[in-house]
Amino acid sequence: MFSKASKTKQTAANSHGGSTEKKGGLSVINADLRVTGDLVSESDVQVDGSVNGDIRTRTLTIGQSGEVRGEIIADKIRICGTVIGQVRARDVSLADTARMMGDILHESLSIEPGAHIEGHCRRIEGAAEESGLTVIQAGQVVASHVKKEQSK
Repeated sequence: MFSKASKTKQTAANSHGGSTEKKGGLSVINADLRVTGDLVSESDVQVDGSVNGDIRTRTLTIGQSGEVRGEIIADKIRICGTVIGQVRARDVSLADTARMMGDILHESLSIEPGAHIEGHCRRIEGAAEESGLTVIQAGQVVASHVKKEQSK
């Protein structure tokens, strides 16, 4: 029952992580949590607390008590709280409780009545794609899909 062989099998099964480790899911920054620094995630993130830094993720939800100070890059963003900084996403949605101070670069934008926005909203094709850089100066898109030159 408690033999060494059964422990070895359990350890080997857990070390591979194929069946027990789930990629994706939801990461939550609770209301009582403050994060200073950048967040990078391949899954979904919900911010109910405070983040002072840039966020890069697949789907981001900022709750009513959530606050983000920094640049946000995602496929889909739902803002119910406060954002101070630039937002770049394929799909951006601002709830009636949203307070957005910064530019929004988007493919699709929905704004509920009551949302507060200070900044520019600009539709950009392929806003979240990594196919090239988007150069923005003083709130204006100077160039998009700029490729880095490769040295010969």
